[in-house]
Amino acid sequence: MAKVITQETFDEVVKENINEFSMSVDEAREETIKQFEAQGINLGNIIKDLSVNPETGVPLLNESVEALKMLVKTITTEQEKIGQHLDVVGDECKLGVPHRVLAGKLGAYDLIVDVLDTKDELQDDVLFKLVNTANAIINKQPDVFNHKSLAVALKHLKTAEDGKIICALLKWLQKACILHEMNRQLIMEENLTIPTIKIFLERSEPEIVRNACTLFRYLVLDDDIRVEFGKAHEHARQLAAESLAEISQLLTKFKSDQETLSELMLTIASLTVRNEFCQTVEEAGGLTFILDAMVEYPDSVKLIREACKLLKALAGNDTVKLHIVQCGAAPLLESALNRHKDNEPFARHALACISTLALREPSNCSALFETGIAETIIQTMKIHSTSKLIQRNGAWAVRNMVSRTRDQCDTFVSHGAEDVLNQALKDHPSIAHDVKSALRDLGCKVHLNEEWKAQSEIQIRND
Repeated sequence: MAKVITQETFDEVVKENINEFSMSVDEAREETIKQFEAQGINLGNIIKDLSVNPETGVPLLNESVEALKMLVKTITTEQEKIGQHLDVVGDECKLGVPHRVLAGKLGAYDLIVDVLDTKDELQDDVLFKLVNTANAIINKQPDVFNHKSLAVALKHLKTAEDGKIICALLKWLQKACILHEMNRQLIMEENLTIPTIKIFLERSEPEIVRNACTLFRYLVLDDDIRVEFGKAHEHARQLAAESLAEISQLLTKFKSDQETLSELMLTIASLTVRNEFCQTVEEAGGLTFILDAMVEYPDSVKLIREACKLLKALAGNDTVKLHIVQCGAAPLLESALNRHKDNEPFARHALACISTLALREPSNCSALFETGIAETIIQTMKIHSTSKLIQRNGAWAVRNMVSRTRDQCDTFVSHGAEDVLNQALKDHPSIAHDVKSALRDLGCKVHLNEEWKAQSEIQIRND
């Protein structure tokens, strides 16, 4: 079994090398590593790149956390020094997750939460640095978040007026949601959360609106492998019921801000998880605005991509699905895909959108077919032959467009659909079922596996 040491032991030897042997920080660190490795000690659990005070030999992170514990007692007169030490802690935490874990173990996070909870005379710049440092510590380390953290964040969100402080507080809650289902449930179960966040959707500052939307999206994540069953759908349903109409109306308010529009569209798509929510977005003018935005910003790949995601989500309602194409989405999709078919992420989402609009809707298929989109789909699949997702989504689009409109088959085949699909079948065997379904509905030759076949007759005897 390999021998190990603690971080404190390692730091103490580095300090000794600096103080006793007048080594530089780099020399002391290198000598310490050699010493322990020569003794057969495994240093895999040690943070070797901590910034060290060259005069005292003590890690700057340790010094700053201890200084903060002393300074908060006289916080009204020492706010400038507190800000300096918070900068040190924040900079160290940006170096990596081990540094953040160490900061948490040293008590930096709990100290910050306590200060935010009990001290009301904080200057705005110190308040901002406190929240920013909490963000730095919690980044990819959401386990440190708790009931008190939530209460403190909501308390300051209710009173904060400065835009950068509001954004920092919203980011604090965002980071608590990533990879942590229990934190998401904790935030959603607090009755004050949604009303408090909704207020920021009414602000005129785009950055605040974007951060509020991002928080809504993070609350409906399902990325915690430690939890067998999450509540992403329930959270999305609750958030949509209380705020989807308002978010949809914001599309018009920020129509000239492409970045904010993209965030709004992505958020609406994330929350549109039920049939009635698709109608809510349409009734709020969302559908008309999406198509107008695709006309106004044809060269914005990000915005058009989010528009495709949102159209796909809205097409979950069969009535809205028909309206999407009736309102003129087909030529816009063909034009967008033709223009940006070299962009793999966009092409992937555009093909998924097309396949959803064509699913079980012959009139939609005919409208799409009339735009010449069949050739564009096949060209896109040829360009991205190595992308499994493009081949799968393309196969879906082909299958859905021809399954109920057989007259389209010859056109797809004339553009090389059979060769493209057979190549995809060869290169990406994991999507064989999807590709074979497209070949089958095109009327092409395809070998379908018989999944099960009885080996002999079973006779039932009555005794």
